[in-house]
Amino acid sequence: MPAQLFLALDTTDVAQAAAQAQATRGAVAGIKLGLEFFAANGPAGVRATAAGHRLFLDLKLHDIPNTVAGAVRAVAPLGPELLTVHAGGGGGMLRAAAEAAGEAAAKTGQPRPRLVGVTVLTSLGEADLGPIGQRGPVADQALRLATLAQSSGLDGVVCSPHEIAALRAECGAGFLLVVPGIRPAWAAAGDQKRVMTPGEAARLGADYLVIGRPITAAADAADAARRVAAEIAAA
Repeated sequence: MPAQLFLALDTTDVAQAAAQAQATRGAVAGIKLGLEFFAANGPAGVRATAAGHRLFLDLKLHDIPNTVAGAVRAVAPLGPELLTVHAGGGGGMLRAAAEAAGEAAAKTGQPRPRLVGVTVLTSLGEADLGPIGQRGPVADQALRLATLAQSSGLDGVVCSPHEIAALRAECGAGFLLVVPGIRPAWAAAGDQKRVMTPGEAARLGADYLVIGRPITAAADAADAARRVAAEIAAA
């Protein structure tokens, strides 16, 4: 199955986010709402923006197991297709999140959120790992966290495009790889350090590609989205 394009709506304005989601409907598979949006607008803002769209809720939950499990149960009724937790939270936290996702689905009758663990943020480079107590190289740390996530019952991980090949080889075809740090050749890299074009990432085996500013900041967001989608389809 070709990689699916999710649009990152990096704004706290509900009206703006909803307009961007509507403008690109049909050109993208779904939308991503993150922590900043959720902190500003809460569940009501998510419902208002995501109605009628497939939702990637990118909260990067990271706390003690009981707290993360409670947070997963709390947001599950919003119907996210994907929900992020930090893989660095440890096996106990990841297992608690996975169990809570299943419990919430059984209780609400909605599909279970597919939990993906954040490995190494795409804003981090090799020189950034040591000061935060992580062992490099980045690719090795991403692989360690991905295998931990898989063994703890998660559905996949978030990784940079540069880790796709190694993680796919290690974790297999059924393990989801959600990939930000995607920049078309015609777009600026911005604050992302480990980037790749949509076509390159799709060819390597990404399941979901997450792109924001190259589409949302374009003069014609729908046209930009269609250009990216065409590149993915041709990969």
